[in-house]
Amino acid sequence: MAPIELTCVRDTCNVWVLRRGRDAVCVDFGSGAVLDRFDELGIDRVTDVLVTHFHRDGVQGLARATAAGVRVWVPPVEAELFTDAAGHWACLQAANSYDLRQETLAPFVDVEIAGTVDEYRTRAYGGIDVYTQPTPGHTMGSVTYLVDLDGRRAAFSGDLLHAGGRLWSLAATQWSYSGVDGQAATLLSLRILAGHRPDTVYPAHGPAIDDPDAGIAETERRLAELMELRRSEEMPFAYARWVEAPWRLLLPHLLLNTTSMATSYALLSGDGAALLVDWGYDQWTGWPYGGRRHQTRPLLESIGPLLRDHGVDRVEAVVTTHYHDDHVAGANLLRDVYGAEVWSPENVAPILESPERYDIPCLWFDPVPVDRVLRFGEPVRWHEHELQVHPLPGHTRYAAAIAFETDGRRVLATGDQQSFSASGRMVANYQYRNRFAIDDYVASASLYERLRPDLILTGHSGAHEPAEPQLERFAADARRISELHRELLPLPDAEGVFARVAPYRARVAPGGTLELEVELRSPLGATTQASVSLAAPDGWAVEPARATAELEPHGEATVVFRVTAGREHGRVPVAADVTIGELVLGLHAEALVTVG
Repeated sequence: MAPIELTCVRDTCNVWVLRRGRDAVCVDFGSGAVLDRFDELGIDRVTDVLVTHFHRDGVQGLARATAAGVRVWVPPVEAELFTDAAGHWACLQAANSYDLRQETLAPFVDVEIAGTVDEYRTRAYGGIDVYTQPTPGHTMGSVTYLVDLDGRRAAFSGDLLHAGGRLWSLAATQWSYSGVDGQAATLLSLRILAGHRPDTVYPAHGPAIDDPDAGIAETERRLAELMELRRSEEMPFAYARWVEAPWRLLLPHLLLNTTSMATSYALLSGDGAALLVDWGYDQWTGWPYGGRRHQTRPLLESIGPLLRDHGVDRVEAVVTTHYHDDHVAGANLLRDVYGAEVWSPENVAPILESPERYDIPCLWFDPVPVDRVLRFGEPVRWHEHELQVHPLPGHTRYAAAIAFETDGRRVLATGDQQSFSASGRMVANYQYRNRFAIDDYVASASLYERLRPDLILTGHSGAHEPAEPQLERFAADARRISELHRELLPLPDAEGVFARVAPYRARVAPGGTLELEVELRSPLGATTQASVSLAAPDGWAVEPARATAELEPHGEATVVFRVTAGREHGRVPVAADVTIGELVLGLHAEALVTVG
């Protein structure tokens, strides 16, 4: 096989041309000037372009590439910025915006992409083997490509690093108002890049870096000092420890991930397997969560040290306590890279697999296929450990507690059900939109009293050994929360939502039909009739015009409508007009239907 030869085309960015024979692969593309220089470069065609990040100086010529039949591959986190440019610009907040990420540098028009690159894996593009390493910093979704060039490791780092211990842009690393989250991510990415031991780093701007260790070290030193000059916390950012030793030992067979936004835990078997409890945002540096897809990124950096330092040779599964994105965002990536299965309680699994059906907060963007559904009351054997799942509504209706014993201790993973205050008080963490019910925490306190855990694993306040007075106080607080809601509310229902339309997000072709279900829930203590109609845009048809259902006291029912869409493209609400007995709720719920 012919060797790979490397050339740089100076354009709006460095376009790195990897030539094998008469074919070439480009890392970034600039304005597309490389297409005019085939004779000079000794090539007949460019087969593929690998994009390091979405900024226009590196991608503005991609329309020329696709017109010439070139395959374009982009970072998976940023794909929507290439495939739905109009949507990005339509959603971009201009007035009173506190978002400092440089999203006005995104493409103006859609780019036809061949697909997304495979993070943490080696794949052939145009006959050249390339390993893709996530390196957030310049943008959230940035990647670095690693290629073997005649026995020397080359790293194509985009704008992560500049020669001379510099960065191409500091402004790009300020992801949030007054924050240092992007700079912290840059430090982590630099340390991870150094761990790959590249012989040369080829950036998107500036000359090649022939002494990466020195360049990375000097950049780290300067950037860390700059961060400390504007940080209010007393402790410096321990990025080196995060990369090298992210796990803290709780028990001989139980570890806590010190870097994750919602805390993940690892249960270890005696024969070298690991089972994770939740996996959302690893190596979280403080970036704002709840953003769009390209602003929100799962990583797997802590898995390497888990395998290297803790007697683990495989990650077999991740068990989810609930569906929130900060607890499940990385589950698909864990499966893709390490073959880990996803295990989920029976009340959580349907949401992971069909998030578009639900109108609830904190849903991850992509469906998460569940390999094993965990049933309440059915113990699950995993090596020498036995897991038992228990319903745990409160923080959200769709949550479970995961109970197991290890190293002679009874352990209970409770997700975000409660936090622990500085004084040690267990604080109920309920959110009404998560479908909180008045007596949820009374049930939680009863469960804790029955299981008597020696160690509670929380989602955001670490691991705690609950003392008897703490559990008693928690039970008393739970009872008072219930009493106060009943005293304050005219109807004994905390949520106050008595109808939902499912699926909440739906797509239909112009003139096409779909079924919408209206799920009803009575807050009344007597049997009553419910009446429902759908309000759709002009030119749409709905059958039946009105549906009725009988609801038992505090009961539930579902009515179904067949909806025929109009011809105009776009997203529109279709609302449910609901009456339950004498409770006239009006346009109480909606679905978002996209035509096109």
